[in-house]
Amino acid sequence: MNHVQKVRVLYKTILRMHRGLPVALQELGNNYVKEEFKRHKNCSPMESQKFMSEWAGYAINLAEQLGLRGKPGPIGMIGEDLTENQLNHFRDEQIAQLYELLQEAKR
Repeated sequence: MNHVQKVRVLYKTILRMHRGLPVALQELGNNYVKEEFKRHKNCSPMESQKFMSEWAGYAINLAEQLGLRGKPGPIGMIGEDLTENQLNHFRDEQIAQLYELLQEAKR
């Protein structure tokens, strides 16, 4: 598979897995994934490698949390907290995005 095909497969896999989320989280997650993949469409090869690695990790983590049947446990069981070390590596723009996502999730 070439790079474009790998990106497409990962993108579609994530959207398919989101079907197992509660409706509100599914919509929020889908919108976020679409924006992020669009935003990184023309990124550098180095950035692309990191992007794909992080999203593949997300897909694996979500698959584990949803279980084999794709039925989520209680909402508190979906997702994981970021460590302080992870937050320290984010750019200001990324912190702002996380805050917006938090605000949207609380609605």
